[in-house]
Amino acid sequence: MHERFREKGPALSRRSLLIAAPALVTSLRASGAQAEPTWPPMFETGRSQFTVVRPRAPMPQLRLQDLHGKDVVVTAKPGRITLANFWATWCAACRLDLPALASLAGSRPDRLDIVAICTDTKDLKKIRTFLGGLAVQNLACYVDVYGATAEASASIFRLVGMPITYLVGTSNHLEGYITGAPDWLSPAGTRLLQFYREQA
Repeated sequence: MHERFREKGPALSRRSLLIAAPALVTSLRASGAQAEPTWPPMFETGRSQFTVVRPRAPMPQLRLQDLHGKDVVVTAKPGRITLANFWATWCAACRLDLPALASLAGSRPDRLDIVAICTDTKDLKKIRTFLGGLAVQNLACYVDVYGATAEASASIFRLVGMPITYLVGTSNHLEGYITGAPDWLSPAGTRLLQFYREQA
């Protein structure tokens, strides 16, 4: 196979490819070709940063209950970004993260849905009491009464910390996650959301 390849033309050495690469980049720039960014901008908080997930699995439908005990099916909507947040009543950092997400929801961001899912208890009274002391009026909160989160976490939503927020892109696929209580309204958070809004 190598001999037949060589007969068709001179083989390019690794060194010649490295020498040719800058010329190719210069040529592309001169022709006005612009490469689309393929990697999201940096977004971090404390000891955590937004981590890209590969392969990109589609977000499953989650059968949950709202805070009034009504069954709902939560899923990503095409053309919109979804932040799927997982939290627990025992989690101290969740007391910071949930109000931050509520502030983001209250700012009415373009093409963005936020769902906050309690993972540690099915006791609606306990959950409402926990949320009552927080400023989360704008936040859609749900309870995992049917174990949908536990089932999904086995293959898709890996709960590697608490709280954890998964970003689902406009094509309904999981793009990445961040743990802790990031400031989504910060310039870095805004850049990350805008990056995924622009992905086809």
